Amino acid sequence: MADGHPAALHRGIDTRKWPEPALGNARILGDRYWRKEFAEREWEMMWTKVWLIAGLSTEIPNPGDHLTCEIGRESILCVRQNDGGVKAFYNVCQHRGMQLVAEARGEGSKAFACAYHGWRWGRDGKLLSVPDADDFPQGNPCKSVRLNEIPCREWAGLIWYNMDPNCASLEDFLGPLKADLECYRLHEMRRTNWVTMDGDFNWKCVQDNFNESYHLPFVHPQTKFVMEQYHRNCQFDLFPQGHARMFMPGCRPTASLRGEEDAVLNAMKMELTLWDLDPESFRGRVQDMREALQVQKRKMGAEKGYDFENFNDDQLTDHYHYTMFPNTSFSMKPDGCIFLRANPHPEDPERCTFDFWYLTWFPKGEDKYFSHSVGQWVSKNTPAPQERGKFGEVSCGPGIDQDVSIWAAQQKGLRSRGYLGDYMPWQERRVRFFHENLDRYLAGATRLGA
Repeated sequence: MADGHPAALHRGIDTRKWPEPALGNARILGDRYWRKEFAEREWEMMWTKVWLIAGLSTEIPNPGDHLTCEIGRESILCVRQNDGGVKAFYNVCQHRGMQLVAEARGEGSKAFACAYHGWRWGRDGKLLSVPDADDFPQGNPCKSVRLNEIPCREWAGLIWYNMDPNCASLEDFLGPLKADLECYRLHEMRRTNWVTMDGDFNWKCVQDNFNESYHLPFVHPQTKFVMEQYHRNCQFDLFPQGHARMFMPGCRPTASLRGEEDAVLNAMKMELTLWDLDPESFRGRVQDMREALQVQKRKMGAEKGYDFENFNDDQLTDHYHYTMFPNTSFSMKPDGCIFLRANPHPEDPERCTFDFWYLTWFPKGEDKYFSHSVGQWVSKNTPAPQERGKFGEVSCGPGIDQDVSIWAAQQKGLRSRGYLGDYMPWQERRVRFFHENLDRYLAGATRLGA
């Protein structure tokens, strides 16, 4: 593995602790969450230099299929090519700047025609035809003009793009995150939930939130029955490329919980029953549920259609949570992935777009599945429709909604002249690490971990 860390020597993800990087102690001030000048620097110095996710490969399976994604003030057009690859372009006609494609996605297009003056562009970005081609003093534009193409890659069933033509490779950008996520075979999952919220808060409130678990006992009090909350019983790793991970034991109550056995057994009843374990058998020993489920899942996984061979035992029960710089989180479960992303608003730094996906790993041979992570039946063959609205109009499910409910009020507090900057404990160091890496981009870095 890169950066001097030894290669994995065992099944599943290499969970050995990474060295702690040196971190500063300068206060993180509130104006970076609302000042327009700061948002403009973020756009020019960071957003246009990093790898970002446009969508899923399964959204555009055939040549000519395409999708558009919005990031800040830009629109990016991704098109499946005749050779099976994907190209990404700025979604703008090179005649006089008209946005070329208006729809979010389309199928089988042989060409894209500008609605303003009819310039026709091929799937590969070549200019195919223009009206009055002999009327250009510069010569026929079809011979010299192309759509503005940007770097684009497919990996893990996702379409990635970068607005920097001289960017580092996607592999270098991901660093150790790549091997960890590959273990989960994201490309075999299907998106079964898709919610987009228009938020009244800065995008960094979202990434800050998923970079720490200090808030769990207060924002998610129900989690004490099913997962570890105390930071010293969890593991945090900070990667040189700016990403971070957290390993949090699950399928048992937090170790400090006393009493409330009925609540624990009720919260774990569905999971235990699914794997043919009797919840009542754990009375007086609720801390044993985690290990018992690991043994049972290892024993019955293949029978239930799961190939857990590449997982270590802890992956069968625990929460492996990754925050990818700058704006995305992957919270990995044994049956899928919670995908969380915040994109900046094109004009107002006190607003953003928050995306919640659930990617389900269906058991072999099953087209329908009861997803325990989202608490509902989902279908493999029915693409999840995008639900969009403000908080209260659409829901990401009870757990994530608890997070979202905090951010608008936090944004108001960050705007207050009475807020003097953070005062954080060590367990929140992933938040500090995130902001220090953002500052490195603002100071002129074009990549991290070099």
